[in-house]
Amino acid sequence: MFVLDSRLQQDTLVIGDFPLSRLLLSNDANYPWFILVPRRDDISELFQLDVADQQQLWLETTALAELLKDLFDADKMNVATLGNVVSQMHMHVIVRKRDDAAWPAPVWGKHPAKPYSAEQVTAIRDRLRVVLTDNFTFLEG
Repeated sequence: MFVLDSRLQQDTLVIGDFPLSRLLLSNDANYPWFILVPRRDDISELFQLDVADQQQLWLETTALAELLKDLFDADKMNVATLGNVVSQMHMHVIVRKRDDAAWPAPVWGKHPAKPYSAEQVTAIRDRLRVVLTDNFTFLEG
């Protein structure tokens, strides 16, 4: 049974599910920062996923990055797996703009997280509903 890491539960907002991955929004309004977590047990590394899941994760990651680049008018998309703090396998997909709080540095540890307001989360969900129409299920929560 898939269980989201407690740190991810604490620091993110659930958006919904792709066929493989749960889509989360990092609760940091400094950047549109999304996280994909494959719904597989006991996976901490990309290579631990079977080949079909690796391919599916890459399809979901690249499709999401492309949609977000257009939706948020990104100057650059940052895509990464790190897992130094949260060992559960997860993929960061971060929209970067030349005028964001950390540009051009990495976002990690640059500025304290600025939680979203309820209105901001609703606006992001509404924008995503327009573009995430295939193979995606929105979850409330």
